[in-house]
Amino acid sequence: MNSRRVGSPGLDRRRFLAAAGSTTVMALAGGLVAPRVAHAQTLSTGAAEITVVSDGHLVLPMGFAYPEVPPEDLARLLAENAMPADALLPDCNVTLARIGDRLVIFDVGAGANFMPTAGKLADGLAAAGVDPADVTDVVFTHAHPDHLWGLTDDFDELVFANAQYRIGRTEWDFWSAPETLSKVPADRQTFVVGAQNRFAAIEDRIIFVEDGEEVIPGIEAVATPGHTPGHLSFMIQGAEPVLIVGDAISNTVISFARPDWPSGSDQDADLGARTRLALLDRLAEDRARAIGFHFPHPGAGLVERKDGGYRYVPV
Repeated sequence: MNSRRVGSPGLDRRRFLAAAGSTTVMALAGGLVAPRVAHAQTLSTGAAEITVVSDGHLVLPMGFAYPEVPPEDLARLLAENAMPADALLPDCNVTLARIGDRLVIFDVGAGANFMPTAGKLADGLAAAGVDPADVTDVVFTHAHPDHLWGLTDDFDELVFANAQYRIGRTEWDFWSAPETLSKVPADRQTFVVGAQNRFAAIEDRIIFVEDGEEVIPGIEAVATPGHTPGHLSFMIQGAEPVLIVGDAISNTVISFARPDWPSGSDQDADLGARTRLALLDRLAEDRARAIGFHFPHPGAGLVERKDGGYRYVPV
């Protein structure tokens, strides 16, 4: 596979049709349940068994989430979709993939010190019958608190003590740089301090990954920058591949209907919008399933084109 970024023109179709010669068809086990329940859902690509567990949810004031969108336009879209006008309450979905003798977890949740409604990963793992000691690989999409701060427990010990850790080099370098603290807004400086503290716990076992690299057999890194400088998504290959989206697409209503709208959670709003548009277009074209960290739990769905935009179809 080539190494072109999702945000650039001409995204390679092969990213979303990997292993086309396989005859395995993804099957879904179990039904959807209400959000914010420690429920595990499992689906399979044949080579990988994928489990999605809950880490709780966030509470994001609308002024933080979409500060540059005309209020009347935002209010109209929210009303049309019966969504509250004051805040978003996105679920936090942590994905695991078992491939052969490897048990991979994508991101590690928020831990106990970020937001009281999140940090429930231990309950989610218990519901799925997963022992943290059995996780062999931790793969990070990016280093925001709700994806990284669950790395250590209340005693500052690694939750996944037996794992190797992987992250994009661009992401690591950005959050590690001493000057980053002064470059971010004051209300997000704790993000930098928290990332640097947790990076210190894994700096002797971190493995850096690049766009297009097969980070683990059957799992390929896909550059999806904008939300953060080095944000990566991850394609789990199969006849019907599954993309672990991370936060490259964050909301199944707003991000789909108006992917061009700048998001307050994106560090580079323009780049984030370009990445989002390219990603939605390719997911719709190839009918690849996507698991979004902040999609309604358990987070797996398809993308369809609708009225010049897109719509989310839960699996």
